[in-house]
Amino acid sequence: MAQYIVSARKYRPDSFETLIGQDNIARTLKNSIIRGQLAHAYLFCGPRGVGKTSAARIFAKTINCAHPSADMEPCGECESCVSFREGRSYCIHELDAASNNGVEDIKALMEQVQIPPQVGKYSVFIIDEVHMLTQSAFNAFLKTLEEPPAHAIFILATTEKHKIIPTILSRCQTYDFNRISVPDIVRNLRDIAGKEGVNVDDESLHVIAHKADGAMRDALTIFDQTVAFCGTDIHYEDVIRNLNVLDYEYSFRLVDAFLAKDYGTALLIFDEILAKGFNALHFVSALGSHLRDLLVSRTGGLDSLLDLPASLRERYREQAGRCSVKFLYDALGVVAQCEAGYRGATSQRLHIEFALMRLAFLGGVPEVVAPAVSASGETLAGAADPATSVLAGSAATGSGLRPSNAGPALPSSASSHVSASTAGEATKSTVEAPDISCGSVSVESADIPAAKSMPQASGVSRLTAAASPRKRSSGLSLSSLLNDEEPDKAPAAEESVAAQQPLPDAETLKAKWAELAAAYTAQPRLANALAGAKLEVREEEDRVVLAFALVNEAQRSWIAEKKLRELEDRIQALTNCRKIRLEPEVLPEEHQEDKKYMPVEKAQDLMQKNPEVGALIKDLSLDIR
Repeated sequence: MAQYIVSARKYRPDSFETLIGQDNIARTLKNSIIRGQLAHAYLFCGPRGVGKTSAARIFAKTINCAHPSADMEPCGECESCVSFREGRSYCIHELDAASNNGVEDIKALMEQVQIPPQVGKYSVFIIDEVHMLTQSAFNAFLKTLEEPPAHAIFILATTEKHKIIPTILSRCQTYDFNRISVPDIVRNLRDIAGKEGVNVDDESLHVIAHKADGAMRDALTIFDQTVAFCGTDIHYEDVIRNLNVLDYEYSFRLVDAFLAKDYGTALLIFDEILAKGFNALHFVSALGSHLRDLLVSRTGGLDSLLDLPASLRERYREQAGRCSVKFLYDALGVVAQCEAGYRGATSQRLHIEFALMRLAFLGGVPEVVAPAVSASGETLAGAADPATSVLAGSAATGSGLRPSNAGPALPSSASSHVSASTAGEATKSTVEAPDISCGSVSVESADIPAAKSMPQASGVSRLTAAASPRKRSSGLSLSSLLNDEEPDKAPAAEESVAAQQPLPDAETLKAKWAELAAAYTAQPRLANALAGAKLEVREEEDRVVLAFALVNEAQRSWIAEKKLRELEDRIQALTNCRKIRLEPEVLPEEHQEDKKYMPVEKAQDLMQKNPEVGALIKDLSLDIR
């Protein structure tokens, strides 16, 4: 029985032509050989299993080949190529830095560097996993690496470039190897399967390629494992069972359930996946990848972004055609949110199940139909619950308005079943609520005539209510939907009312300003600034400007940026006039009072204003310091 050799060794690249997925690096190395511009040190870095060490061996074999081809491929027949293939070459040396990482190993290497090659032109030293060298070994290697003999070439290979000291990096030509793409891995696996007499479908090869994560060595190892499990006839079902890979069929079924708003089916599918032993976080990641592929399939011109076999592309296009871009965009957001919060969730299963329910409701909750009631006001069988009927009744009262995602409007025949008492209760509940948002439509008390009968606040509470601007929904108001011209008329009506308001005189403004300052007793900084401000009233055309001078620029800037709009609203509410504008200013220094801050200054000022106090201090020989 012949000795078995694993595919990763049996089909290891032995020429630049067979080097998979690194065409740019192969071309650069061949051009440097053709032009005779060989560096004395190279650094090959990149992920595992992408061909770093293989490229180093091919390069070393080519520069020592006696009869290379026109495109710089080793002949494989000269003494140097034959000795290298048989493992007895004295001009190509390999050192594993993972087990020979000390200063003594580097010193032995430096002694070996001095020996010229017996066959070929160059002595090539390939140091694998060079990042494992110790700091002292790196330092001992620096001088030799910078100025080696003319016949010596160093090729360093590593998967962790960041661990190599900068002084080593600066002495090498660096080549970054890329991960091998899925199509390249599939193409190479198909060729190897043909040579080995293995029948395998494209879907199985794509599963192996995705599992390899860009590493050809890993792909060949997985391929050998699959052949050992399935034999020479490989099917997709056997591959996913052997590799414990989540079947894409689950993702298709889940999206179908989301589109049908069937969250129950989605939860059952998730339970089935967990019962088979799959990791929940891997399931979320696979669902996100499926949604991404659907979005790419739905967008024209992005076929190059899909790493899928031809048999699956058409199925993805079919399902993507039934999904809107907004649904896929929102679904990706939900999945990303779920994946980010998974590890911090107390109940991780519930966290994912809630995300699946959100995905099922992305298209909107099922339409709620108003319950039919009899003439006596009783709800008929099969009607919605009372809370839902109140909301439906209030929507019917507001001229049939409904949420934007609740489906088509109810016909008039259906709404006629609602009794007058039910509609009255719905209207009452709508009036009592100051702001009811329904989708993109907001119903506010100011837009309903019945709200005018509500009692108004008085005193300080009325001042606060007038000063705080009422928060409005970002959607349209009910009145603007009932009458298309009303939103345009409202500003004109406000302007006409403001034009009829009388302008307050200076004394009234100063009195109201004192009330305004007193209203901020809870904010001493602002209250003191307002109380100490110097007021000046100026009339301009159709408005009154109240300028208030503060003691410094910092005070003025703070009020202008943070409080000016609020102060204007309050003074307008106090005077019942919308034509008042406030302008904060800074009081000139010559008009400012000389304030006393230190105790000595205050005592001296008191003695100047009250001579009796000065005489008392002198008689008693008191010290005011």
